[in-house]
Amino acid sequence: MSEKLDVVIIGAGPSGAAAAAFLRQKGRTVEVIEKTHFPRFSIGESLLAQSIAILDDAGLLPAVEAGGFQFKNGAAFQLNDDYKAIYFPDKSAEGPGTTIQVMRSKFDKILADGAAEMGAKVVYGEEVTAFESDDDGVKLTVKNEDGSVRTIEARFCLDGSGFGRTLSRLLDLEVPSQFPPRQGVFCQVVDNIDDPTFDRNKILVSIHPEHRHVWYWLIPLADGISSMGVVGSPEIVEAAGATEQERLDTLVGATTRMKEVLKNKQPYREPGTIHGYSCSVKSLYGPSYALLGNAAEFLDPVFSSGVTIALKSAQLATGLIDRQLNGETVDWQKEFSDELYIGIDTFRACVSTWYDESLQRIIFNKPDEANDIVRHLTSVLAGYAWDRNNPIVQQPDRYLKTVDRFLTTMAE
Repeated sequence: MSEKLDVVIIGAGPSGAAAAAFLRQKGRTVEVIEKTHFPRFSIGESLLAQSIAILDDAGLLPAVEAGGFQFKNGAAFQLNDDYKAIYFPDKSAEGPGTTIQVMRSKFDKILADGAAEMGAKVVYGEEVTAFESDDDGVKLTVKNEDGSVRTIEARFCLDGSGFGRTLSRLLDLEVPSQFPPRQGVFCQVVDNIDDPTFDRNKILVSIHPEHRHVWYWLIPLADGISSMGVVGSPEIVEAAGATEQERLDTLVGATTRMKEVLKNKQPYREPGTIHGYSCSVKSLYGPSYALLGNAAEFLDPVFSSGVTIALKSAQLATGLIDRQLNGETVDWQKEFSDELYIGIDTFRACVSTWYDESLQRIIFNKPDEANDIVRHLTSVLAGYAWDRNNPIVQQPDRYLKTVDRFLTTMAE
């Protein structure tokens, strides 16, 4: 069976669902192919404030707001007894100053269902096994879980397959990440947090007291559930225990605040491991296709940038697709790749300086009041990594290094 439509999207996660919603707003015929069945588990539960603005533009925010997710207004950082909070409303950029922390199984289904209600066809249990493209369109071979095979023809294809990286695999686009290998162990718990001073409205990022490149997340979710995890070099993580649970218990035991607030926790979801997650590609686009979100580039989970980059890529790509299908000339390098990499490179600088400890020093040396330095940093950590008025976005590595030297000198 052969089908012809405007756009076919691989993957119904946040980038794919948002892209489908944007395209339906423009009247385009859209089919989304998803290998798994929703709801399904995914990590990446802590969203940034910029995501709220993009979801609003896509017409998906009302359904998300009705989902009853945990309110989030910033991030807190802990090193031994030193605690610093980043309050997102103190940002310099325009746009929402608060966001949410979500159970991704529920959140992703809300987005996919929202795209379907807007008229996108969303098909589950199908996998793309072959792909061809030229300037006139694409042809996908799709295999259903029952073994049947069909062909989809479209004028354009978007790959929002996340860590499945469908087109990167089929077209040999993936290249090694510049970041060293890191490994994460995580789980979800009934947190039973009874400490009245703990702020459920922020993600808590803790740092190992001896190994500063080892860090932890504690993400309070709705209904008394929390996501927790630790990221570090494979050698340190694997040396902490024989099982995933032992590794989590041993490494969390080295913390102060996180260990204390979770003293009454109970299991909710079994531990899991992620490794080899950082990736890059030769190109974000090709003839009649483009890559979205994690299917193109994933940096590191430390600043929760994944969903924001995914949604931003969907917003950028769909506007360009609509213009191209209308017969306009689109410069995909300048208008999509270069534009998306403004934010990616800003987040990349944050990740790099986090692991070389300079951004850690900035966070713990920053003043508590919201001066210009704090507002610019807060904007980026709130997801506004494409704001060209922000000096961090203009020259991310140079600016962060300069701020580190300045604040370190002031603290001495």
